Amino acid sequence: MCGISGVASFHPIHDRLYEGVHQLEYRGYDSCGVAFLENQHIEVRKDVGTVDEVDSRASLRNLAAHVGIAHTRWATHGKVTRENAHPHLSCDGRFAVVHNGIIANFRRLRERLEQAGHRFRSETDTEVIAHLVEEHFRLTGDVESAWVATLRDLEGSYALAMISTYDPERIYCARHESPLIIGLGSDANYVGSDFNAFIEYTKNTVILDDGEYGIVAKDSYAIKSVRTGEVIEKPVTVIPWDPELSRKGGYPHFMLKEIHEQPLAVRTALAMEDPAIGKVVEALDSARRVYVIGVGTTYYVALYGQYLFAELADLDVLPVSSDEFRYLDKSDANTLVLAISQSGETYDTFTSLRHAKDRGARTAAIVNVVGSSIARLVDHVILQGSGPEVCVVSTKAALVQMVLLTRLAIELGARRGLIDRSRRDELYSALHRLPGEIETLLNEQSGILRALAYRHAHMHNWLFLGRGIYYPVALEAALKMKEVTYLHVEGMAGGFLKHGTLSLVDEHLRTLIFVPPRTCGELYNLTVSSVEEVRARGGFVLGFAFEDTPELFDEAVMFRASHPLTAPLLPLVGAQLLAYFTATALKRNVDKPRSLAKSVTVA
Repeated sequence: MCGISGVASFHPIHDRLYEGVHQLEYRGYDSCGVAFLENQHIEVRKDVGTVDEVDSRASLRNLAAHVGIAHTRWATHGKVTRENAHPHLSCDGRFAVVHNGIIANFRRLRERLEQAGHRFRSETDTEVIAHLVEEHFRLTGDVESAWVATLRDLEGSYALAMISTYDPERIYCARHESPLIIGLGSDANYVGSDFNAFIEYTKNTVILDDGEYGIVAKDSYAIKSVRTGEVIEKPVTVIPWDPELSRKGGYPHFMLKEIHEQPLAVRTALAMEDPAIGKVVEALDSARRVYVIGVGTTYYVALYGQYLFAELADLDVLPVSSDEFRYLDKSDANTLVLAISQSGETYDTFTSLRHAKDRGARTAAIVNVVGSSIARLVDHVILQGSGPEVCVVSTKAALVQMVLLTRLAIELGARRGLIDRSRRDELYSALHRLPGEIETLLNEQSGILRALAYRHAHMHNWLFLGRGIYYPVALEAALKMKEVTYLHVEGMAGGFLKHGTLSLVDEHLRTLIFVPPRTCGELYNLTVSSVEEVRARGGFVLGFAFEDTPELFDEAVMFRASHPLTAPLLPLVGAQLLAYFTATALKRNVDKPRSLAKSVTVA
């Protein structure tokens, strides 16, 4: 996730680009830059580092220009280098572009442009946009026509802003599956990824929707349809929040904001055309032994992957907590160790990978931070592109890691001839429906889960139970609950009940059971037996189940029907909300739980 800021002003913009992009730094912070128009020339200043670090070297302030755009980057395509930092220029230097999102077809576009003689300076998907506009302008001679033609060429998600020497008083912008808004000021108009880009100057905004583009000048703006070119009249929205709150995008906590970002994060993960996915699939197929390692949440993600690989690809993988890996490691040249880490800096995971490499194993990783220690260490790295997670508790990063493991399992199953084209299409269709299903859940169930959380926040002891692939879901859900609420919460397999845990069931315990759809057959029936075991001993059972489930519970949250492949992820999102609302009921420090850190870089 990246941050975009733009200003078109009656007066010199001075520090406004700097201030705007500085307020967006939580969206990305590995590099940043500005582009501004002066004397029929576009000047670009950019470098690696935070906004303040780049400002100290390249001077992002005291700009005499009246029009400019700025960007702070969280890398998804290309290493963290000055060349890959935004803004990006066309060959002729007449167009400058900044971008948030992923252009899914950028490789095909780049090949086409290179064949037409364009020279690329970076590894990014964004740079193709600047060259595309230049190419279309050669044919049309009109900036707006070239902009629209470019947008129609793009596949994937994007929020874009562009300036051109051919139309020096305007900023061109567009949005598809990535947020972008226009700010309306008294002496300037603005463009931003969110209103943090201009909240100090105006609270009047116009929000772009998917498939729309805008043309913003100092004293006017227009919004049009990419498909038809028709002007779209939109209401002005007044933002009531103060700057501190607005940095959370209007949410009271980053945790809630990041839970709500999951549909976009999943769409991004599904849109990626990453060659590393194919390379990891090849390595999985050829390895005689496969370990999947992680710690805490990422260990539970690894457990989730174990079920996926067994079912979809007939592959036995061994999930191991990274802190225990050294005691179990039997790596050799025929071993693949696949690591999962949000930060890419987790000490136990890094040292486990290094230990495995020393024994000759091949290594791969799914990480969220470009250029991190783990990303540099492994043979193959999949960059998940979820954007920064500010909250210490991982929500969207973990969900995306589960989605990416699902992609790997599907591709491996197809490679092994276990999944034919029709079945593969069915599974990917289910994955592509998932973001919309999560959005529906967030809209329909948030109020129900909040009320539920406030009713039961006084209960200090919880069991979270699941069977099959719902077992790691129960473990991860329990971890979320204990991290942010400081309550005693145990996640375990439903089959554990009769082997000791039933002795804990009394009026002081709450049991949450993750129930699969009835179409899951035996898995459903065995899970229902766990419900009955608890209720038979007077225990209170809260069910997270699907609409086809009969009334078996003392209380229940019913989720809409979903494909068995993606169904486990919906109650996981529900459990994230339950944990969040329970923590707020208990007045916990949600974004920074006591004693916890975002990236554990010590043993």
